[in-house]
Amino acid sequence: MLSKEENEILTRVGPGTVMGDMMREYWMPAMTSDELPAPDCDPVRLKLLGEDLIAFRATSGKIGVVGNSCPHRGASLFYGRNEEEGLRCVYHGWKFDTDGHCVDMPSEPPESRYLEKVKTVTYQVQERGGLIWVYMGARSEPPPLPSLIANMQAEGDYTISAYYSECNWMQSLEGDYDTSHVSWLHAGARQPEEIDEATDVTFERYALKTRWARHFVTDTEFGCTSGNNRPAEEDSTYWRIAHFLFPFYAMIPASFREKTFIAVVPMDDENCMRWHMSVRSSSEPARPGFGGPAIVDGLPTSFHLNASRNGTGWYDRFKIAGVRGNDYLIDREAQRAKVGGLGWSGLPGRGQDNGMTESMGVIYKREQEHLAVTDTGIIRMRRLLVKHALAFREDGTPPPAVDNPELYKVRSVSTLLPNDINGIEATQDLQWGAFSEEEQPAG
Repeated sequence: MLSKEENEILTRVGPGTVMGDMMREYWMPAMTSDELPAPDCDPVRLKLLGEDLIAFRATSGKIGVVGNSCPHRGASLFYGRNEEEGLRCVYHGWKFDTDGHCVDMPSEPPESRYLEKVKTVTYQVQERGGLIWVYMGARSEPPPLPSLIANMQAEGDYTISAYYSECNWMQSLEGDYDTSHVSWLHAGARQPEEIDEATDVTFERYALKTRWARHFVTDTEFGCTSGNNRPAEEDSTYWRIAHFLFPFYAMIPASFREKTFIAVVPMDDENCMRWHMSVRSSSEPARPGFGGPAIVDGLPTSFHLNASRNGTGWYDRFKIAGVRGNDYLIDREAQRAKVGGLGWSGLPGRGQDNGMTESMGVIYKREQEHLAVTDTGIIRMRRLLVKHALAFREDGTPPPAVDNPELYKVRSVSTLLPNDINGIEATQDLQWGAFSEEEQPAG
């Protein structure tokens, strides 16, 4: 069990916190490119690691991420005019470029050169593969972007999904690294005989046939790898290999694809944005929506794919229909009848995940929990995060993988192996299948 101090380290991400300072060493996926669709488009409120920021796309197409408050008198730059390569505060006309420099002070007399002394909060930005990435750390030369396979594809060869969650980032991420819940929360009403063996390329039928699993975990250069296994045929075992990658990524052996990642990016201590990105492949089965109506009151119940549905508030991006206030649209009749995608839980779409992680409270009190074998990977992930966050705070030790982008090319795995084989060790070629033989990392 974590101590009170360790739990505090895990959950707090604002400026000056142990975890928040470590996270600022990494590039963070912050927005989709579609949220800033054109030069001089409307600015967007962006909350990251407890900071209120404003994102805008300048006339040249370059993106700026600046502090919300104008450094003059504190008015919000969200109301600014995005024009002629800068964002102009409408209070007194001070204008800032994408690097945060004040480039115009029309309310000052002509002889004043005060603008040369004024700069607003600004962070470095990169745009790649439909995502806008932000670096909030202290390095003048930031580390490279992580080489996540799904984010290195040509346009049209990837899919991006997102949804907002009203809870602490860590408990949301724990739900991803906890792959055993899939057989219950998402597939509790499904039976193995319902699955066509000819199309079951990830052997999902074995997870439904045996809903318990044995769990193993090992540390890696990027975080840790979790393997769980179940009986398959008489001479084989079904293995699912998942990864936690610093600081907030999960790669899970989901039934629909393996070249994918999930990033749970903290907005502040009590809210997070969940990014799901995958390599698009026409040969893969359709992505499951977990049943229920697709749209309720104008909002999707599953992944939010259309930035035009976003509101303008700090927490109004990529919201889904099922929320705490409407009990996540639970259908008790469907729950009792165990029908369709709603069977077992009665919850539609991504409300299945949000309903569980948010119902713990916005910040879960971990001293109440009773961890079991199923939680082996979560325990290790927590310990590693605390360990490396403290090491960075105490002596500046660079956190895992921050300077080695190639480590993010790892993949999750679902496979059958002979009995009595260590699946984590035996699937290294599958985990690193994106590498050529010369590029494959040692160990």
